[in-house]
Amino acid sequence: MPHIKRKPSPPGWSFRTQTRAGCFCCAPPRGMGTIKASDKNPLQTAPDASKSGLLLKDFKPHSMLRVPKNRIERPRFPVIDAHVHLTWSSKVRSGVSVGEDITVFAKPEDLLPVMDRKGVRTLVNLTGGVGKGLERSIELFDKAAPGRFATLTEPSYEHFPEANYGQLQGEAIDHAHRVGARGLKLLKTLGLYLREGVDSGALVAVDDRRFDPMWEACAAHNMPVFMHVSDPEAFFLPTDEYNERYEELANHPDWSFYGPEFPSNEEILAARDRLIARHPKTTFVLMHVGNWAENLQAVAECLDRFPNTLVDISARIGELGRQPRTAQRFFDRYQDRILFGTDAVPSPYGDDVPQQLFGDELYEIYYRFLETEDEYFDYAPAEIPPQGRWSIYGVGLTDTVLRKIYHDNAARILSLS
Repeated sequence: MPHIKRKPSPPGWSFRTQTRAGCFCCAPPRGMGTIKASDKNPLQTAPDASKSGLLLKDFKPHSMLRVPKNRIERPRFPVIDAHVHLTWSSKVRSGVSVGEDITVFAKPEDLLPVMDRKGVRTLVNLTGGVGKGLERSIELFDKAAPGRFATLTEPSYEHFPEANYGQLQGEAIDHAHRVGARGLKLLKTLGLYLREGVDSGALVAVDDRRFDPMWEACAAHNMPVFMHVSDPEAFFLPTDEYNERYEELANHPDWSFYGPEFPSNEEILAARDRLIARHPKTTFVLMHVGNWAENLQAVAECLDRFPNTLVDISARIGELGRQPRTAQRFFDRYQDRILFGTDAVPSPYGDDVPQQLFGDELYEIYYRFLETEDEYFDYAPAEIPPQGRWSIYGVGLTDTVLRKIYHDNAARILSLS
């Protein structure tokens, strides 16, 4: 082998000085002096004991990224927010809404200025109530500001133990349609809270056949069913150091469904799918990205299997935005079957869930996510990310897709202008 003549090192050169000058992260800590083979690891430093007591709840780092920031004050097309809560049942027994009385979260005059500033044409109030409560919701919103609000009804769980519940519930849907309800909203009550005695006895499964007359009545009246039957997958796991929703579950321990008294997330969704298969003429909107935004492949398979299903994106841009390339493909593929929704709740009722707090900032975050390719920004107007400690990326949808998601898809299934 020929001898290779090496260029002589410059005066004063050494491995130590080269390392310091060329790569700071590999440089020995300052003050170590000359390194000997017997010395400790040159990258090892003594921890600062005074910094070890910082609690996770007090950790509020500011990103050092210098990337474009686009504020989207108004959407490119008029918006139908197909998932908000403007009223709620006044009486709840162990997670089950009962009775006809409602609590009103806000009045039209409180909401319309924000809607006008943010280009929101219509708010769809999913929890409109039942019976006289439903009639009051429609009077307060739909009739007070025609075209700006739409109201859905809910199941009458209070009567569930009665022998003829199926008939009663079917008749309740007939009444809701007559007074102006646009559809039916199903909270996760069914499958996780409702029991044989309303709040006692065995849990009632999502696909319980006693509800069949309700699904069929919705189909007969062309009323879509907005269905929320599960929660983030992490809510079904132990609230421990491995759970990415640890802080959220620590702040809201009643949101945890981990334990033998509850079915698994997969069991609930399987029951939902059996129900959908049994009622092909009923339109089902599967809330929160099919209740499995962490697994878009599974949601896609559900949409492919059941042509009578759609999804909304409410309260899940925190999930979609951390998988922007996968999410963008999902939006493009299912652009005719995705609804815009925020799950917004007006203050003060929404103050404890900032990812759902109705207001200008919430809409601007959603618009930024959908319309831009901005990187690494907050998914909620909050100092600490409320659902998990991560940031999101925009998906930059085309005008064709945006128009459908913002407006056209919801207008089609809810018969709105």
